[in-house]
Amino acid sequence: MEQLVAADDGCKLWTADSGSGHGLITCHGGPGMWDMFADLAPDVGASARVLRWDQRGCGRSGRQGPYTIERSIADIEAIRRHYDLGKVAVLGHSWGATLALMYALAYPEQVSRLVYVSGTGVDADRAWNTTYERNFQDRLGDSFMSWASLKARSRSRAEEREFLALQLGADFADGQIRESQTARILDHGFEVNYQSNDQLTEDMHHRFASGTVLESCRLLRLPILVVDGSQDIRPRWSVDSLCQALPEVQRLTFDTGHIPWAEDEAGFVTAVRRFLE
Repeated sequence: MEQLVAADDGCKLWTADSGSGHGLITCHGGPGMWDMFADLAPDVGASARVLRWDQRGCGRSGRQGPYTIERSIADIEAIRRHYDLGKVAVLGHSWGATLALMYALAYPEQVSRLVYVSGTGVDADRAWNTTYERNFQDRLGDSFMSWASLKARSRSRAEEREFLALQLGADFADGQIRESQTARILDHGFEVNYQSNDQLTEDMHHRFASGTVLESCRLLRLPILVVDGSQDIRPRWSVDSLCQALPEVQRLTFDTGHIPWAEDEAGFVTAVRRFLE
């Protein structure tokens, strides 16, 4: 069931409620993108009540700032309270993995478990980014120059779709499904909120630079499952320091790219359901 939930500042957040059991709130990637868990929710929903949402300014939610981590954390809490979920599990992917972790740090008493999928850690120096850029270029191959040309200029709607198809396509290791999977993401017709992307990325860098996030993770006493794709162009060693800091962590690696459930849905769903039980 879909529903608009009012945040404490009145911003309307699109949500979707499915399944039954212990509450699970998902956090999609981006920043500035939209929910991508629709295909996953029915399988996970066999053992959990899944709450999906479009983050503030994204997809079907109100395009209203501010775009900060603090505000995003408050939005998750507003959804949890609206649905009267009590203690919840949280699953985040990519940027959403960071957001889910930050929510757990802010509200540890409200979080039972955390699934951290394809995140990039919390290191201050972001040393992984150089490797990511090289891997991104290698994955695109001959299409890289087209992507670079599109990125450097203002784009028509058709060009924006072409740009995003290249950008998102690099997240898939399996070339046979790359086109169909990116089309499924883009066929919603939503626009990327680049303002949200810029402001949340800057806020994230500022928070990590102090080193306090990593130190706080050492005190986070809840079960955490870290999921990686071995062929993700974001190097998985970026998460090593986070895993070393977390007191109760399991780590699983699938032979996939950045979106594990798109390339190994059965394996991913089995692992998540087992962890949530």
